[in-house]
Amino acid sequence: MSNLDMSEALVALAQDKGISVDTLLGALADALESAYKRMPDAHEYAWVTIDPATFEIRVFAQEIDEDGEPYGPELDVTPDDFGRIAAMTARQVMTQRIREAERELKYEEYAGREGDIVTGIIQQTDSRYTLLDLGRVEALLPQAEQVPYERPVPNTRLKAYIVEVRRTAKGPQIVVSRTHPGLILELFKLEVPEIADGVVELKACAREPGHRTKIAVWSNDPNVDPVGACVGARGARVRQVVNELNGEKIDIVPFSDDPYDFVMKALSPAKVKEVRIDTETGTATVIVPDFQLSLAIGKEGQNARLAARLTGWRVDIKSETQIADEEAYQGEEWAQGEWVLDPESGEQVWVPAEGGPALSAEEWAHAGDEEEATTEAAEVVEVEEAAAEAAGDTPAAEPHAEPAADGGAAADPEVPQ
Repeated sequence: MSNLDMSEALVALAQDKGISVDTLLGALADALESAYKRMPDAHEYAWVTIDPATFEIRVFAQEIDEDGEPYGPELDVTPDDFGRIAAMTARQVMTQRIREAERELKYEEYAGREGDIVTGIIQQTDSRYTLLDLGRVEALLPQAEQVPYERPVPNTRLKAYIVEVRRTAKGPQIVVSRTHPGLILELFKLEVPEIADGVVELKACAREPGHRTKIAVWSNDPNVDPVGACVGARGARVRQVVNELNGEKIDIVPFSDDPYDFVMKALSPAKVKEVRIDTETGTATVIVPDFQLSLAIGKEGQNARLAARLTGWRVDIKSETQIADEEAYQGEEWAQGEWVLDPESGEQVWVPAEGGPALSAEEWAHAGDEEEATTEAAEVVEVEEAAAEAAGDTPAAEPHAEPAADGGAAADPEVPQ
C-alpha cells in the first residue's frame, strides 16, 4: 500500500468512527513506535514521525547516558523493511487505540450533560435495572431510580433525567432517573416556552414519584401569569407532562417571598384561614375550617408532607375547634411543681414549685379533693349571699335589754308562757 492509499484509508476511518485524523495519526505513531522497539538492535530511546502531507514515516533515535537521559544528535534509524513489519505489529495497537478514542469521545459527549433529559428506547429490564438505548451509548436506569409500580415496556420510548456520567474501562456509564425532581423541571421546559426562555422560573419542587408533585413558580414579567403559563390553554401543557409521568398529579402554586402567604398557597386546594409561624422552631401552624381539615392534610398526610417540603417549614395543621380547645385549656390555672423520686421511700412525691413539704400521691389526691370541696363551699356561700341580697332580706336584730334603773344587771326579757 502506498502512502497516498494509507492516507485515504485513515481519512475514511476517521470519518467512519467520528475521530479526527490527528488523533488517528497520533495513535498510528505510537503503534509504530511500539513495533520498532520490538525489532532486534532497536534503539532504546526512539520515536516515530509521520508527515501529514506526504504520509512519510520516519524513525529517529538518540543515545542515552548512564542516567537514562538522551544526548547527542538525532539519528535517522528507519529500517528498510519497516513498513511491512510495522503493519503486522501495529494492527492490534491501532485497533485498541481506536476503541479508546471512541470511548473518550462518547464520555466527552455526555460528561457535561448531568441534569439534562434524554429519550431512549427500552432494551432490557429486570429486577435490578433497565437499559435504555440512547443511540451510540446505553443508559442505566437502576431500580432505585424507577417510579414504584411503573413497568417499562421493551421497545418503547422513555424520557429520563441524567444523574451521573461515570468513566469506566468499557466506556462511559450513564445513570438516569425517573424519580428525580429535576425531571419535572426539564419536562416543563419542553412544554412551556416561558420556562425555557427564563421568563418563568420554577422556584421549588416537592415530589412523591408516581403519586403527586407540587411545584412553586415565579414570573419575572408582571404581565405573565406563571401558573397560567404552566397550565396552558385548557390544561394542554400540564397534561403533556402528566401523560409523560403516567398520570402523576401535579399541583402548580405561585411562589411568594412572604412565608405566611407561601405556606397558605402551598396547601392548595385546601382553604386556609390563618397561618402562625414560629421562626425559632421553624414551625408553621396552619388553622383551617373544620370541614377543610381532611383536605388540607391529604390522603395519608400527603398534602401536608409535600407542602412542608415545598416551603421548608414544618407544617402543623389544626382545625378551628382544636385551636379553640387548646386556648381554653391553656387559660386554666394548674398547680406548679414536679414529681420526683423519694430516695428514702422509693415512691414518687409531689414537690410544689413555691416550696413546702413534699406530698405523696395519696396526700396529693386528698389535697386536691379538699381544695375542690373548699372551692365548692365558697361558691355555695357566694350564691346564697347573692340570693339573699337580691331578695332584700337582712338578718333580724338581736333583742337587747335596757339597763336597770338602779344600775343592776339588766333583766331578761319576758318569755311568753
